[in-house]
Amino acid sequence: MTTTTTLTTAEANALVIERVGGWEGVTSYEHSRGGTAFKLGRRELGHLHDGAAVAHIPLPRRIRDELIEAGRGRPHPVFPDSGWIGAPLTSATEIDTAVELFELVYDRAAKENAKRGGTS
Repeated sequence: MTTTTTLTTAEANALVIERVGGWEGVTSYEHSRGGTAFKLGRRELGHLHDGAAVAHIPLPRRIRDELIEAGRGRPHPVFPDSGWIGAPLTSATEIDTAVELFELVYDRAAKENAKRGGTS
């Protein structure tokens, strides 16, 4: 995807769910505040909200700060001093960026699961 066409929240969320939800071992479930969350084993990879065109993704604070400085996300609106990053989802380009951020968390979780000898 490289187009800059503006998408609705529902369209953007559906694209992210299709891409991230299809990764090996990833499960999706209803987020407690509405929307969809993703897990690999016990680890949440992040979530989407039904009413907001943004993905919230947990990262180590140092990595989150570097990504925000590079313009690849913004601080979480409720927990701005945490490691959570907000990735806008209003265009295909932003969706690609958000999926790349989900992939960072997925890769870290997969390595941790492999060390533990499984995915639970």
